[in-house]
Amino acid sequence: MSELFVKVNDLHVEYKSDNGTIGGVKTIYALNGVDLEIKKGEILALAGESGCGKSTLAKTLIRLEKPSSGEILFEDKNIFKMSKDELKNFRRKVQMIFQNPYASLDPKVKIFDTLAEPLKINTNLSDKEIEDIVLDTACKCGLDRDCLKLYPHEFSGGQRQRIAIARALVLNPEFVLADEPVSALDVSIQAQIINLLKDLKEKFNLTFLLITHDMSVIKYLADRIAVMYLGEIVECGTVDEIFNTPKHPYTKALLSAVPDISGREKHKILLRGDLPSPANLPEGCKFHTRCPEVMLKCKENSPSDINLSGSRCVKCFLYEQQKN
Repeated sequence: MSELFVKVNDLHVEYKSDNGTIGGVKTIYALNGVDLEIKKGEILALAGESGCGKSTLAKTLIRLEKPSSGEILFEDKNIFKMSKDELKNFRRKVQMIFQNPYASLDPKVKIFDTLAEPLKINTNLSDKEIEDIVLDTACKCGLDRDCLKLYPHEFSGGQRQRIAIARALVLNPEFVLADEPVSALDVSIQAQIINLLKDLKEKFNLTFLLITHDMSVIKYLADRIAVMYLGEIVECGTVDEIFNTPKHPYTKALLSAVPDISGREKHKILLRGDLPSPANLPEGCKFHTRCPEVMLKCKENSPSDINLSGSRCVKCFLYEQQKN
């Protein structure tokens, strides 16, 4: 069994927002009691539609957001209670690849300096050692020496994402969060970046949290999947378990929307209504307003996590009798 690397316990993140012309302040409930385990060396995919809290969870995992309650343990240490030295070590070990390569690179800084800056800040290496690491990391990400003399605007979207990936890896991290790493790219180059991530995972012995709404990317890259809905993890399991025997009605709906190139007839599950506002969450199960299998108890009570087997769990009253 793989070593437990990151553990999220009952994590809540809330934002206060101006209520516009109505006046006053409203609360946005971005994360609502997230529990999650990430094992060392795996690629865990976080799936769900836009607005479900995937990016908020990623930003909280690297301390760009502060939780309202709950804890995140990295190598058994609460990241929000780390000392200055512990936090500096955490920053070196944990890096993020952002969604938009156009916005995540400084347009006024040459690529070499972009890649060298983390090493200058976090290490005491000589200029020659820094140059060697930058060249080696750039090469592994498919960038040649001449690229390092240029500015971000002189590259295509795919090349910029390679630069962003190289920047994340230059400190030789252990844990990388990739937030929709290919969604802003042309379809023709998405496969190149996906294959690059898979290759780099092996070369650098990385643990990945992959955030995406693209189930085909998940099926190709991930080891396990956590499905999110309105700030909660509603189902978790291996790729084979989720794709072959999905349990939660929301997971079934997500997978029914994935195109099937085999040409076989596929039953699509159409969810009624829109995603509820995170400022006005439904009572009971958060999914009951759209669920095709809703029961009376779903409207009145919130289901707890039901462990089915191993790391397989689901948050749904349909499986109460199967609880381990």
